[in-house]
Amino acid sequence: MTVTAPLNVLLVGAGSMGSLHARVTSQNDGTRLAVVVDPRADVGGAVAERFGASWRPEIGSLDGIDAVIVAAATEVHGPLARQVLEAGVPLLVEKPVTPTLEETRQVLDLARVRDVPVMCGLLERYNPAVVTARSIVEAPVHVTATRHSPYAPRIRTGVAWDLLVHDVDLAMQFLPGDVEQVEAVVGQFHPSSLPGAEDVVQASLRFSQGGVASVSASRVGQKKVRELVIHELDRMVEIDLLRRGVTVYHHVAAEASDDGRGYRQQTVIEIPEMATSREPLAAQLDRFVALVRGEVDATAERDSILPSHAVVARVKDAAAAVPA
Repeated sequence: MTVTAPLNVLLVGAGSMGSLHARVTSQNDGTRLAVVVDPRADVGGAVAERFGASWRPEIGSLDGIDAVIVAAATEVHGPLARQVLEAGVPLLVEKPVTPTLEETRQVLDLARVRDVPVMCGLLERYNPAVVTARSIVEAPVHVTATRHSPYAPRIRTGVAWDLLVHDVDLAMQFLPGDVEQVEAVVGQFHPSSLPGAEDVVQASLRFSQGGVASVSASRVGQKKVRELVIHELDRMVEIDLLRRGVTVYHHVAAEASDDGRGYRQQTVIEIPEMATSREPLAAQLDRFVALVRGEVDATAERDSILPSHAVVARVKDAAAAVPA
């Protein structure tokens, strides 16, 4: 019997997302949270102490480190990712990889040249509802996605990179072909938002095999909404990403009500059993461990990152081209 030692993981960033990574990393049998890096001694030190790791203000030496997770602010992803990849250490970087397509290409090219496994935190791929929907969807033609939240000033890059990238990635997971056409509008409303950091994005995508996606991201909503709907010709698959549930609707008949005051529709509703109950962040970490150990195709994983980033960049360009 072969016993594989847990991977020593260095985590960069001890904020809201970083603390979640710290928890799942410390709980996973395949990993050991060795180091937490955060320039704030009180924040980073507290997370490190809570999960039995050491704390550093900077990455420093990566000797003895088997893998790195970067969950710091988006603006510093690029320099941190390059430092890790130059050292030859496998990397999981939160989305987006960087806040520009050019810099993201540079990071992924470096991973390719150095032959270092890299993974992006496109977390919704591991949502049990998405995993379940992918197992039952057969011929999708139209995807609609809504990702709205109350205002979050921490999103310095705007919602296109922070939120929309998830649903663009999901649309591309479900609809076949490449994105041929992009139309978009953006809005910036909040006085605390930085110049160019959009608060709302509405985008339409047309795929080469005929599919259409409509995706909406906002940080000026008054409640958190995470919904994805997959339309086929004879049924609709509704995915609640927040509660991790799937409902399938199949229209049977429709008619006016007997008294002429309304509309009656007959619909068959199915609620499939979830294919998995694994927490998305934990499932993502499982895949990262497998990637580091060579059990996942590193080239395919790296190549799966850029497409959604490229489309988000096109969304931003398309929105900028719309007359004010």
